[in-house]
Amino acid sequence: MTQLNFAVWDSLLQKYVDGQGRVAYSRWRQTSLPVLEQWLAEMSSVDLRGLERAQVIATFLNLYNALTIQQVLYEYPIDSIRPKFLGIPNWLAFLRFFTKRVYTLNGQSLSLNTIEHDILRQQFLDPRIHFALVCASIGCPLLRAEAYTPDMLMDQLGDDCDRFINNPDKVRYDAANRTLYCSKIFKWYKADFLTTANSIVEYCDRYYTAAQLPTTLKVVYLSYSWELNGN
Repeated sequence: MTQLNFAVWDSLLQKYVDGQGRVAYSRWRQTSLPVLEQWLAEMSSVDLRGLERAQVIATFLNLYNALTIQQVLYEYPIDSIRPKFLGIPNWLAFLRFFTKRVYTLNGQSLSLNTIEHDILRQQFLDPRIHFALVCASIGCPLLRAEAYTPDMLMDQLGDDCDRFINNPDKVRYDAANRTLYCSKIFKWYKADFLTTANSIVEYCDRYYTAAQLPTTLKVVYLSYSWELNGN
């Protein structure tokens, strides 16, 4: 059984991801795609049974982000994970990006959706994972330039949450109009956030530092950019 080792993945992130979560896909494809493939191959024999909760979560967060990048590198150069055909979004290809089986972990066939919805969301019930999973789009959270590790996981997830909710591109408060503008992530996964808060406003208020949010606000969801998070 392969032991958990995120050092290679961590070094790749440090090398190809900047402070704004932008990925140098071109350089990565030219110089280190085989390194990513080799690390993923080595991780495929990891047996997660009997491991601690933080070990399992860290593994799946890292695998999700690594597999997303691998898929983009295979297709690069692209402008978005949502391709267009004759100027019209190709929703079938977009759906396939998330649903096709791209990895086998210790005999279990996985898609990105399997990792996110069937494993992380169902088994671990921590809405902060939505600020850690990055689907290679500008609308997503910023990709960390480091791997998730079991010993730092809670701090990393808290930092991801702070960074997302205090990013005006993702959450901003208009006091004059008593409106909270939020990423559609809060709309799509509202049920997850409401497991720990009574409302989206209450959840955001826990982390929002620019102002204290009134309890009753109109919530408007921002448009979501599927443009590639490259630099």
